[in-house]
Amino acid sequence: MTEKQQAGGSYWLQTAPGGRHAPLAEDLDVDVAVIGGGIAGLCTARELARAGRSVAVLEAGRVAAGVTGHTTAKISALHTLVYDKLRRTRGAEGARLYARSQSEAIEHTARVVEELGVDCEWERRSSYTYVRDADRVEELRAEARAAREAGLPASFVTETGLPFPVAGAVEVRDQAQFHPRKYLLALADDIVAHGGRIHEDTTVLGLEEGTPNRLSTAAGATVTARDVVVATHYPVFDRALLFTRLSPRRELVVAGPVPAGQDPGGMYITPEENTRSVRTAPYGEDGTRRFLVITGEHFTPGTGDTRARFDRLSAWARAHFPGVELTHSWATQDNDPTDTVPLVGPLHPGARHTYVATGFGGWGMSGGMMAGLLLTAQITGGECAWSELYDPRRLASAVREAPSFLKHQAQVARHFVGDRLRPAPPAEALPPGEGAVVRTEGGRLAVYRDEDGTLHAVSARCTHMGCLVDFNAAERAWECPCHGSRFDTDGKVIQGPATRPLERRDI
Repeated sequence: MTEKQQAGGSYWLQTAPGGRHAPLAEDLDVDVAVIGGGIAGLCTARELARAGRSVAVLEAGRVAAGVTGHTTAKISALHTLVYDKLRRTRGAEGARLYARSQSEAIEHTARVVEELGVDCEWERRSSYTYVRDADRVEELRAEARAAREAGLPASFVTETGLPFPVAGAVEVRDQAQFHPRKYLLALADDIVAHGGRIHEDTTVLGLEEGTPNRLSTAAGATVTARDVVVATHYPVFDRALLFTRLSPRRELVVAGPVPAGQDPGGMYITPEENTRSVRTAPYGEDGTRRFLVITGEHFTPGTGDTRARFDRLSAWARAHFPGVELTHSWATQDNDPTDTVPLVGPLHPGARHTYVATGFGGWGMSGGMMAGLLLTAQITGGECAWSELYDPRRLASAVREAPSFLKHQAQVARHFVGDRLRPAPPAEALPPGEGAVVRTEGGRLAVYRDEDGTLHAVSARCTHMGCLVDFNAAERAWECPCHGSRFDTDGKVIQGPATRPLERRDI
């Protein structure tokens, strides 16, 4: 990965910088407090504000700048290979409810774009799941049948707009793509216009459930709210042990302009080649170029050589789209639920006025939109046909898909124990720009040497549950392989579930 690529960062953040919202500096009393300013949190807050509730969005960083600010922004009800599995594990009705909920979320969003007049590069495109291996064609045919039976306009095809042949693909027409940050900044403005409040740089540390609920923030302010929604991607409060049912996954993105003639004319994904996702966006004023976005190389945070993964993804992009100038690169993070379906609804079995939205499995755009509609119905006393499907308190599916659950827990245990047994290099051997976990008399330290040669040392124990972090050299961040928390080189939290920084240490 070149320095130019590294400097590019997220295209969505670069092209829609937006303004700032003040941190919460005083106690606050509202109907609903929404923790997290990504797509799920903002969609929920907007629907509630429109329903007449007083709402406050509390975001630890900047709204629409975390996971949502690094997405590929495809809005589709075709989620790779989900419907054939849902038909087997949740029955035909479960698959239909899943398709209906995702599709209705997309159409609702289309109406919001039109109603608010949002210039967010909204485009209708076909969505494809493809394979190049002929041995997997029957798997695609089964997915097309299951998606069609679930109510989607799905078909099996062998011709696509990709610049290489495929063995087969599932196509669902009239899906969508957009500029996520432009859309969500417009939602934030609409929330404020309807009396809502948004506070950035406001980290919530504590939740005292009751009537009402009380939230405590890092700055010392208290928020009192009848209802609380935890929409922090990975729940920062885990009263139902949801961390045992979520597996963090990070994917890399490379992007840059191509001639309009190289636009494949759709949104594509394959489970092959460690995932490859392809789509384009509008670029420039004259229509002669499109912005190509390619995603892939998924991995567990804090494992392996991220720079080598970026190199593989860049090589794939150049091989299939000759002449592309890869001007941007970034990474996105998702949580996969062990039983396939996102967890949206009451936070735990005893919850009365606390809710959660998590586990979107790489499809957070339509999932976050769906969550906003579902949670608003639950909080306002409305009806929602798919409440039971997404209910986090479900047990039957968790038991039925126990092998996935056990595999995830085994991986966490392996990291918790095994990472402490790894050999550790001496800190003095670190070159500039590199980091490593080193062993000292005081325990394991996460040490980074900056370009000036200065060493920065923090505790290597993740402040979430104590797993050891590892260094992501491409993004210059410490990452926890157990639950996906990420920290900068000085230990500041970049991404939860951790809410406290890594402790600074002397070396």
